[in-house]
Amino acid sequence: MLVTGAGKGVGLSTVKALLDHPRVNVIAVSRNTDGLRALRSATTTDRLEILELDLLAPDACEHLKTSVGGRRLNALVQNAGVLHKAEMGSHTRAALERVFATNVFVPLEVSQALAPELSGDPPGHIVHIGSMGGFQDAAKFPGLVAYSSSKAALACIAQCLAEEFKDKGIRSNCLALGSVDTEMLRAAFPGYQALTSAEEMGAFIAEFSLNGHKLFNGKVLPVAATTP
Repeated sequence: MLVTGAGKGVGLSTVKALLDHPRVNVIAVSRNTDGLRALRSATTTDRLEILELDLLAPDACEHLKTSVGGRRLNALVQNAGVLHKAEMGSHTRAALERVFATNVFVPLEVSQALAPELSGDPPGHIVHIGSMGGFQDAAKFPGLVAYSSSKAALACIAQCLAEEFKDKGIRSNCLALGSVDTEMLRAAFPGYQALTSAEEMGAFIAEFSLNGHKLFNGKVLPVAATTP
C-alpha cells in the first residue's frame, strides 16, 4: 500500500487504520513526516515506511518508484491535496497553477508512474480522494471555485484511468468526501463543526482501498453525511 498526503488529518488516519490489518505494509508519503514518525514510535511497527517528499518536485515520481523498489502495490491512496480559497477578483495564475498541479496533475503522474507496480492479479486499486465540492450537482460554496473544479477534474481522471488501465489489472475509483473534522475543513468553513472525524473517515478509506475494487471500478462515490 502507498498513501500520499499521509502526514496528518485523513491521510494519517488512513495509515493508522491500514496498519490495524496485520498483513498490510504501508509506504506513507508526506512533505511533513512528524506525525508519521510519532506514529511509528508509538506503535513500534516494522510495517510502516516513511517517505518525506514534495510531490510537486520534478523528480518526485522517480523517488516514489525507488522507494517501492519494484514491489507489488495492492493499492494506491491518492490523498495529497491542497485547499485554495479566494474571493473572485483575487485569483492569481500562480495560485491556480499550484492547486491544479497538486490536486490534478500529481495524481495522474503518480498513477502513471506506479502502474507497473499496481498491475496484476488480484487487481491493484487506485483510490483518489476527491470532494463533494467537485461532485456533479452537489452544493457549491463561494471562494472554492478553484478547489472544487480541481476535485471535479480528479473525479474524471479516476473514471478515465479505469478505462486506461482495464487491460493491466488495475481498478480506479474516486471517493468524494463530505465534511471531515480536519484543519483543511476548518480553513474552508471557519466555525463549522463536522460530524465525521478524521479517524472515522480514515477507517472507511482504508477498508475501501483494500476491498472496494471488488465491487467498484471507474466510479465516483459520494461519502458524506452532511452538506458541506
